[in-house]
Amino acid sequence: MRILGIETSCDETAAAIVDDGTFVRSCVISSQRQKFSTLGGVIPEDAAREQVLCMLPVLKKCLEESGDTPESIDAIAVTKGPGLLGSLLVGTTTARTLAMLWKKPLIGVHHTLGHLSSIWLCDNAQPGTRNQPFDQAQDRQPIFPILTLSASGGHTDLWHRTSHTRGSLLGSTRDDAAGEAFDKGAKLLGLPYPGGPSIAKAGESGDAHAHEFPLPLRNDPSLDFSFSGLKTALRYTIQKLGAETEQLKAQSSKLKANLAASYQYAICAHLIDRIIRALHRHPDIREVHLVGGVSANIYLRSALHTAMHLQPATCNLALRHPSKISYCTDNAAMIAAAAEFLVRECAEKAYESFETTASIPLAMAIATRKREA
Repeated sequence: MRILGIETSCDETAAAIVDDGTFVRSCVISSQRQKFSTLGGVIPEDAAREQVLCMLPVLKKCLEESGDTPESIDAIAVTKGPGLLGSLLVGTTTARTLAMLWKKPLIGVHHTLGHLSSIWLCDNAQPGTRNQPFDQAQDRQPIFPILTLSASGGHTDLWHRTSHTRGSLLGSTRDDAAGEAFDKGAKLLGLPYPGGPSIAKAGESGDAHAHEFPLPLRNDPSLDFSFSGLKTALRYTIQKLGAETEQLKAQSSKLKANLAASYQYAICAHLIDRIIRALHRHPDIREVHLVGGVSANIYLRSALHTAMHLQPATCNLALRHPSKISYCTDNAAMIAAAAEFLVRECAEKAYESFETTASIPLAMAIATRKREA
């Protein structure tokens, strides 16, 4: 199928056209990141108002880049939730209207399923043509069962997936999400929003072992995550060092670089610890996937690759992440891909009517088995 995807769950206004759940013909994103970086976070009402203004220009540019017309589109997909309600309504109202005017089927997609599907996206589509299967465009198609860490500013979840739409939730965060921990840590360090890229950049010249932060849930047998304690530990460390705000804001501050590097190391160590534990408990896993905004973190990718290859039981597993940084963060291509997989595996159920809602249970992202104790 050739699917037009629309994504407006937070502060991005995004549209994309994807063939067969894989080949991205066009992907246009209008982001308000720079605007909200000076405010320390997203203001929901402002985000929705800007999305109303951006939606039609983004759609127009998306169609122009791909060379498509309404006649060449097979279906329309849109994020139905979770997210900021005002922002979601901009996207779903647009999608419903286009589906009615163009007489196309409409597919509502859970935001998390979009991220889980982002691994399959690649950029070798040619306007006006259908493309070769995934295994001819890449080294080979990903193989299930797959262990997927989906981590962003709004969620941190560990999935055991047996297909695109089936699997079990092994663990999730008990408090802050990983991306949220980066954002709050950046604020303490006087770094701009979003925190992940800011801390990664500030920590490039720092020593990751200069300051020791605790490994959360070290003795907890579950595969859950917890990041609020790391944020508190960072605050106490700053206070103990007697660091002044202006000192931390100084671009040349070695103290800030060491704190950023050590804090990033602690967050990534917690994520990797849970992944490695899960791999030992589930020897059927064939691949490991990193998705979501936090998967853009280069240190996390490198450290996980090293950790997996140090152990005989995991050294031969494939480790994948989205092919582009823009596919790690919120985008419409992943929504179109998820819609394709929903149709393949759920048939007519994929086209069922849906409500736009800010909160949707994770169990509705994929058909889940009982969560691991």
